[in-house]
Amino acid sequence: MKIITVIGARPQFIKSAMVSKALEKLEGIQELIVHTGQHFDHNMSEVFFNDFELASPAYNLGVHGLMHGAMTGKMMIELEPILLSEKPDLVLVYGDTNSTLAGALAAKKLNIKVAHVEAGLRSHNSSMPEEINRILVDRMSDILFCPTSAAFDNLCKEGFEAFNSKIIVTGDVMQDAALYFGKVSLAKSNIKSTLKLGEYVLATIHRAENTDSSVHLQSIVDALNDIHKKITVVVPIHPRTQYLMGKFNIKPNFKVIKPLGYIDMLALIQQANMIITDSGGLQKEAYFFEKNCITLRQETEWTELVEMGYNILAGSNAQQIISAFEIMLKKQNKFNIPLYGTGKAAEQIAMHLTNGAWRISGLRRSIFQPPQS
Repeated sequence: MKIITVIGARPQFIKSAMVSKALEKLEGIQELIVHTGQHFDHNMSEVFFNDFELASPAYNLGVHGLMHGAMTGKMMIELEPILLSEKPDLVLVYGDTNSTLAGALAAKKLNIKVAHVEAGLRSHNSSMPEEINRILVDRMSDILFCPTSAAFDNLCKEGFEAFNSKIIVTGDVMQDAALYFGKVSLAKSNIKSTLKLGEYVLATIHRAENTDSSVHLQSIVDALNDIHKKITVVVPIHPRTQYLMGKFNIKPNFKVIKPLGYIDMLALIQQANMIITDSGGLQKEAYFFEKNCITLRQETEWTELVEMGYNILAGSNAQQIISAFEIMLKKQNKFNIPLYGTGKAAEQIAMHLTNGAWRISGLRRSIFQPPQS
């Protein structure tokens, strides 16, 4: 069986690393990785292959720095001859990026099966490019691997029982990675001592809704500047965010550092007092390592974290962010609910990809019921 995995952004490298490790243990499986180039900064792409000791991608498309439509279209143009030449049995995609959509579309146009890891997530905000990508990729996919019961429920509400697809709740591969590399990061990384940190809050800002608006970006920076007066705020800066701060003449007073590799980032997460972010992945990593989280958005695809009190949605309003910080500073959460499985999601995904049942022509939708809480 030949699988082509299409990835291009930081969270996808992490997720695919765990599934690739699981696939390597199975006989008769050939996996080829196609790196679209969506994240091209060394600390946002190549360093991850080193951290995970993964083989280099079979193909690197080098597509980046374009508008959404141009980027997705260019990726499809580059992917099509690869798929025609390699003739894979299945294309595997992750998450909700332009790389995800391009991989799924290119495959389906050539009648190649598609499997989507992290299917069924919904923020219910159609102005987010990621939301559009999720919906389209789910609809095209032959196998949908859901990280949570909530994601499974979303697909049921959308009528997937009428579609010729297979839905499986596996748990979250990000948790697999966090558990596997968490201890490694503390042993290998000296990032905290290098940065001379005591107690600190770890924050990230990268979503277009926050960075493209000078008003929103200024408000977030104002809030982080205020919090920094009480406790050190550390921000590994996304290159695009740094550019826009300069363009809008926005002055951060908190500690700005370069983008980090996964091992260093995991070490900072584990030793932080709190997480403030607009990243979907970091919201979960905060939970994995028992950190309260504030999300710089009005909605999240990880609704269970908000419902259970582990996360507060604060948007880009400075006062709301500061108020959420004061609440979370005092809140003592118990992180003892297995929201994202048991750390074996990658093994389940590999098993279901290779058991062959999904390949039967005309197979009706088969739902693997989510685990009972």
